Amino acid sequence: MKPVINLDQLSFEPFARGPFEQRHATIGSRIGATSLGYNLTIVPPGKRACPFHNHHANEEMFLILDGSGQLRFGDEMFTLRKYDVIACPAGTRDVAHQIINTGTEDLTYLALSTTQRVEICEYPDSDKIGAYVGDHGQMDLRALFRAEGAVDYMEGEAPG
Repeated sequence: MKPVINLDQLSFEPFARGPFEQRHATIGSRIGATSLGYNLTIVPPGKRACPFHNHHANEEMFLILDGSGQLRFGDEMFTLRKYDVIACPAGTRDVAHQIINTGTEDLTYLALSTTQRVEICEYPDSDKIGAYVGDHGQMDLRALFRAEGAVDYMEGEAPG
């Protein structure tokens, strides 16, 4: 496997649903990365790539390559422009994050993340929790549910 790729060699997968729209190209696995995931994401004006969320296991970093927008991070908003670097550590809802294209051109960024096989994500806007086990594209478990649906540890367990 060749350990280098030029961005003009990438193949993009489109996704669009409501306010969420992106073209996403996987890089890391194509060049032999095993502990880090890399991708290139392009978000059209007025859209966002994914819901507001926080990771409990994986850390992410983003490098804005072109365009402008805003970073929603916890309770704050930050203006984004070309060459900004964003740190999104693992943690609770105070580090929940979302990149929004508020500009008039496509917003393009390079994303880098750790690739822990077991991940729990929270989605504060919808009060969902996601439990994920596996590798990107090959999940052994992918379950999303509303936080208010939580039950007691022993609920439904048969007695002795």
